[in-house]
Amino acid sequence: MNTAQSWDLVVVGGGYAGLVAASRAAQLGRRALVLEKGKETLYSCNSRVAGGVLHISYQNLNDTPAALAQAVREITAESADRALTEVLTQNSLRAVQWLESEGAKIDRSSKVNWRQFMLAPTRPPATGLQWEGFGSDMTLRLLEANLTKRGGVLQRDSKVTSLVMEGGRCVGVEYERAGRKESVRAAAVMLADGGFHANRELVGKYISPAANSIKQRCTLTGVGDGLRMAQSVGAATVGLEAFYGHLLAREAMTNDVLWPYPQIDELASGGILVDGEGRRFADEGHGGVYLANAVARLKDPLSATAVFDARIWEGPGRAAAIPANPRLQQEGGTLHQGATIAELAGKIGVPAATLEATIAEFNAAVAAGRAASLPVPRAAKRYPPTAITQAPFYGIPICCGITFTMGGLAIDTTGRVLGSDRQPIPGLFAAGSTTGGLDGGPNCGYVGGLIKGIVFGMLIAEHLAGAKAA
Repeated sequence: MNTAQSWDLVVVGGGYAGLVAASRAAQLGRRALVLEKGKETLYSCNSRVAGGVLHISYQNLNDTPAALAQAVREITAESADRALTEVLTQNSLRAVQWLESEGAKIDRSSKVNWRQFMLAPTRPPATGLQWEGFGSDMTLRLLEANLTKRGGVLQRDSKVTSLVMEGGRCVGVEYERAGRKESVRAAAVMLADGGFHANRELVGKYISPAANSIKQRCTLTGVGDGLRMAQSVGAATVGLEAFYGHLLAREAMTNDVLWPYPQIDELASGGILVDGEGRRFADEGHGGVYLANAVARLKDPLSATAVFDARIWEGPGRAAAIPANPRLQQEGGTLHQGATIAELAGKIGVPAATLEATIAEFNAAVAAGRAASLPVPRAAKRYPPTAITQAPFYGIPICCGITFTMGGLAIDTTGRVLGSDRQPIPGLFAAGSTTGGLDGGPNCGYVGGLIKGIVFGMLIAEHLAGAKAA
């Protein structure tokens, strides 16, 4: 093993969290090395294929930190770590400004308030996984180029296998490259290799009893290596049971044109979601991310159907940037239709009497303004319930698509990984989807994928360099 070279910071993973940390550290005079397991010039990772919207809990980053923090508390049902929330919301706008100072392009032309910060050029509204040459991809290329100009290194084909510990401190990593085992020492090691969404064993352990029935709505690079290595040296974890994802047409399991879009979220949130017996099983008012998690927890995640009527199909069904109406059928997805609820029940394969009773109970509760008192409560704040009364009636067989896991390593406000005693493990840091503590909670609330990694990557670099301001 070659142990001669030592660095101030060694980063595991070349996504946004890792490249921001390395480039910012190099900018502040520190020697930074990024070890990326991908071999290609444009190696695969969730950061590269992301849509590129920078937001916090679907709020504009121009909002006050207090308003952003309140949005985080609401969407996560008060489960997000308050200290992490504070540093995220106070530094998010500064992080975007730093990105722009690095040369990143931000598109502010969207008419949707929370989409005012989009990495440019923006990706067109099309089904299928299109990413090359668009904002997220181009910004990653920029960060790598800036790192290199500052004397840092992004080393591909380098799969980190273990942390090197001495006296309770992390002092480096061991990795494999081109069939050889190597190691490198560092004053600090940062884990930023994404979550564990593509590790079927871990998904089965923490998220779903039927991991093979969940669609990977992302790249397959997040296999939990950083999580595993940190746990082996005593790191604590938080919120491993939740993930960020969306509802998709069931055919997405085999038809690549039907993922990552169109989503079925708007239709399920506008109507109802039923199981294989025709009964509601989750609160549709919490939105698609929550519902995707609820579907994943079913004994059979491929047994659920979104049920709605003509009013919802022509309203919310057309509302998304890549709407299910008409894209679903155009791309080969199934849309069942019935003139009556009983006819629809026969087409989606559930007992007619059960589905009729489910919808009658739901409609009566909506009409009386007591949807929150249903046996399976229906919230109204984010997505007000709509009675399912206008024929024809529709059903879409669905699956859940997992994009990245929400839980992971427990960290403090400077990105230091915490041990089981809640004290920092010296020399060990983490950022991005490798970490937990913000997203998730009982409502599976989404705080922010890209911005979370960017902010904490920046903060880790500044902590190591003893700097605070850009």
